[in-house]
Amino acid sequence: MSTEIAETIVTQKTRELCQALLDEPGLRAARLSIDAFMADNKAQSQYEQLMAKGQALQDKQRKSESLSAQEIADFESDRDALLANAVAKNFLQAQETLHEAQQAITKQVHKTLELGRLPVAEDLEEGSCGEGCGCHH
Repeated sequence: MSTEIAETIVTQKTRELCQALLDEPGLRAARLSIDAFMADNKAQSQYEQLMAKGQALQDKQRKSESLSAQEIADFESDRDALLANAVAKNFLQAQETLHEAQQAITKQVHKTLELGRLPVAEDLEEGSCGEGCGCHH
């Protein structure tokens, strides 16, 4: 089979997978949550401020500077306020949903290419490299 034909088949199947992802109710709901967040300037501002504050605290820690109790309390207060905003909370959950879907798909494809066959449940378990890697007894 020529590479051109294989690429056409792979491209076609990839597009089918993409359509299945678009049709998946959980992923569709996640996309709607992201769209709602992108339309909400207040939620975006809260999120950006919290991320900036978190980054500043991490930078201080990397420099071995101590964090004051007030800095930590301010960050936690801002985080709680963000999570009290339903649009922002749904956005964060949607990000996690999409990330998990992407990781699952990537793992399946990686294992298929690595093993030269469709992976079974045991192949996809954390810490499993598949048969022949030397880690199985």
